[in-house]
Amino acid sequence: MSWDFVSNLILASVRMAVPLLFIALAELYSERAGMVNIGLEGLAAIGSLVGFLVCFITGSAWLGILSGALVGIAVNMIYAFATITLCANQIVYGMALNIFAPALASFIYRVYFGTGSELSQITLMSGIGIPGLKNIPFLGELLFNQTPMVYFAYLLVIVTVLYFNKTRSGLNYKAVGEHPKAAATLGIPVIRIKYIACILCGALSGIGGAYLTTCYANTYTEGNVAGRGFIALAAVIFGRWTGGGILLACLFFGFCDALQIRLQVANFGLPYQFFQMIPYVATVLVLSLIGAKKAGPRAGGQPYRREER
Repeated sequence: MSWDFVSNLILASVRMAVPLLFIALAELYSERAGMVNIGLEGLAAIGSLVGFLVCFITGSAWLGILSGALVGIAVNMIYAFATITLCANQIVYGMALNIFAPALASFIYRVYFGTGSELSQITLMSGIGIPGLKNIPFLGELLFNQTPMVYFAYLLVIVTVLYFNKTRSGLNYKAVGEHPKAAATLGIPVIRIKYIACILCGALSGIGGAYLTTCYANTYTEGNVAGRGFIALAAVIFGRWTGGGILLACLFFGFCDALQIRLQVANFGLPYQFFQMIPYVATVLVLSLIGAKKAGPRAGGQPYRREER
């Protein structure tokens, strides 16, 4: 195992952690308002397709990212209306998103590109190196020579930590997820915050999906999200519902993903499917070891009815 192998593995881990980080932060903002949304896989899938399609048509990766966010919001508003206004079961409608959104993405792709085997390609978002810092051995390439979306993801972690722990608005936000009825008696707009949470969840999930086709791979294939929505759910639990913890969890799962790809190309004489299991086995192990040691927001998954006392 050479230094080149290790350094390339770490660099790939960072790149693969970014879409997970966006999707996991989406779930964090949702759960902090008491909205348990397991439909992240579907939201990322439709964001991935729309981001790719807009970038293919316009040639702009930025418009692709923006479009992924907007379509994520639009689709998640179905979940928001059903679970907030109609007080429907959050798990059921989250699973409905996981069925509906990937199917819609597949339909749109086949309508626009047809059913041929040729894959259309786009130009990926260019990286931006920070002058001076990018020349630092190893760390420069790792931290200071990335695409703008990588910088944005880590900035978002900092903003999230400060928002939830240092601002009155963030504390009110968390109160909605802990005890919405008590929050309402203090004048906190519970319904509005829950809808804002769904908007943020849809936008960030869509961005995470669009990242896969505008910054990571230059083409779209069905199933390219590859379970990242479910791994992001595990990352939220692993990270103890905190921004910093989720960052570390996503880096860990990104490392597992990068490792399995490199082990596939190594000559170990084993079926490649064996190595593909690594991220999912790691997810199961993490949940079994630490998932039950701390519960999330106490009102998570519970419908809020204003008329109840």
